[in-house]
Amino acid sequence: MAHEKIILGIDPGTTIMGFGIIKIVDKKMQFIQMNELQLKKYTDPYTKLKLIFERTLQLIDTYHPDEIAIEAPFYSKNVQSMLKLGRAQGVAMAAGLSRQIPITEYLPKKIKMSITGNGNASKEQVAKMLQGTLGLKTLPKNLDSTDGLAAAVCHFYNEGRIEVGKSYSGWEAFVKANEGRLKK
Repeated sequence: MAHEKIILGIDPGTTIMGFGIIKIVDKKMQFIQMNELQLKKYTDPYTKLKLIFERTLQLIDTYHPDEIAIEAPFYSKNVQSMLKLGRAQGVAMAAGLSRQIPITEYLPKKIKMSITGNGNASKEQVAKMLQGTLGLKTLPKNLDSTDGLAAAVCHFYNEGRIEVGKSYSGWEAFVKANEGRLKK
């Protein structure tokens, strides 16, 4: 029997939320869908957050992902922009958590590195690499949806690896944080 898993990738944003969905069958990726939620026409920030939450729930209820990969807000000199992105990410995460779906956060550089081998790759380079890897016939006009798809693919590529960036106070702390990885 084939082992299957569905991963939902999300690129949160208050103007456009991009998302992509892949299915893993016996360690092989299959493209399911990518799209975006357009939020430009809404001026009220709380309405945007509500729509992000509702759309994420709709994706979860439609595709039943086993895991969610989400792009983390990147450091910016504009604190207001970072705060807005953090809120968008938070409501998407809350939607997943409300359905008990495990969520993994990835820094943009980590996603780009996983897809292209270059942490400073452009959105276009990431999209082109995904197009080749997943056999996509065309790319969308806005690349927010490919950014969401990239988060899902990054998660697949990094499955089972020790996350870089986490710090442990010692060996005991490492073992305690990684008990599920120990062979009995």
